[in-house]
Amino acid sequence: MNNLAHLHRQIANSRDALIALTQDLIRIPTLNPPGENYHAICDYLDQRLSNSGFDTELVRAVGAPGDCEKYPRWNIVARRDGARPGECVHFNSHTDVVDVGLGWTRDPFGGELCDGKIYGRGACDMKGGLAASIIAAECFIAAFPYYQGAIEISGTADEESGGYGGVAYLAKQGYFNPDRVQHVIIPEPLNKDRVCLGHRGGWWAEIETFGEIAHGSMPFLGDCAVRHMGAVINAFETTLFPVMAKRRTDMPVVPEGARHSTMNINSIHGGQAENLADSTALPSHCVPDSCRIVIDRRFLVEEPLDQVRGEVRSILDTLTTTRPDFEYDLRELNHVLPSMTDREAPVARTVAGAIEQVLGKPAQFVASPGTYDQKHIDRIGKLKNCIAYGPGILELAHKPDEWIGVDDMMDSVTVMALSLVALLAPDQT
Repeated sequence: MNNLAHLHRQIANSRDALIALTQDLIRIPTLNPPGENYHAICDYLDQRLSNSGFDTELVRAVGAPGDCEKYPRWNIVARRDGARPGECVHFNSHTDVVDVGLGWTRDPFGGELCDGKIYGRGACDMKGGLAASIIAAECFIAAFPYYQGAIEISGTADEESGGYGGVAYLAKQGYFNPDRVQHVIIPEPLNKDRVCLGHRGGWWAEIETFGEIAHGSMPFLGDCAVRHMGAVINAFETTLFPVMAKRRTDMPVVPEGARHSTMNINSIHGGQAENLADSTALPSHCVPDSCRIVIDRRFLVEEPLDQVRGEVRSILDTLTTTRPDFEYDLRELNHVLPSMTDREAPVARTVAGAIEQVLGKPAQFVASPGTYDQKHIDRIGKLKNCIAYGPGILELAHKPDEWIGVDDMMDSVTVMALSLVALLAPDQT
């Protein structure tokens, strides 16, 4: 039996192991925020990858946003060197998952298998992709034990809150230095037939409007900050949203609606704090003197960041001259510039070729509507040869009853394994 035939047999025999690994990962509730069970999932991966011959290292992102004694930001980096010198292929997956939310009909941390689908928070985004990369590496190593170069697999924290306790921290420590790592594949759920080249930019800010507290029965003696914020939202609706809808990027962003500029009002709060869940107290009667919103502005590679900031500030400044007693404060929370890898980059070409080989059709080249950890590998690590490729349907991410298809994972395992063959064992086929 030749090496490729051995590889395909290894993959075919790995289905049960892939299912079990995905279920085990889902059953570790790594909720972020606040950042629970990061060490537990790193311990699990440490044991699994050590048993497969990887040298492992657990790295705490000391001092990163969110890192504390109660919720330390733990990451794992595993490396297995081949028989000969060569390049390194790194699979990076985040281990954190978002809040469960409402509307589930299944146990969000049960890892239930039903009709070829594994359900659970993080099944799609992105513990299924992490499992697929591990199985792909193990199958490749079994079939091509004398490969050149090295394989790295990392499980990193906090991608769902910006990645600063995960990939950003590791990049600052040199883990994504181009002298150490040459190819990066991030198994985000962009669908098994797509190579994701990058993502839009993001700008997050908090806007606060101010008023004057007074008795709710005599609101004319105060100044309602919520009404001022209503004017802000109205100005966004009538001025900014129509302008953004007319802008369209040349980046291949999916889905179609994300090829335009977008903005989400992430949260709003004004007036007295909400009662605790066990409180039956009635509200007091006060005019709110403060109202805050958080905005999530996703921008295109064609839009300069200063323009994005300036459009919002211009609307607020206009209100200070047209609306009596309008005062505001604008605080930037974070920003991420767009990132884009060339479709002719070695890792992009290699994975696209494997997709066509496995699925019998050309790969789609796309860009993501939301940011992911490629931004840190690009900006901090200075490593451009990076893509996202993984199983899972993008639109299922963060939804109730999130799931991933086992057949899709199996196809992605094959794509990842064949990519390793092309990059680390081209002379052994």
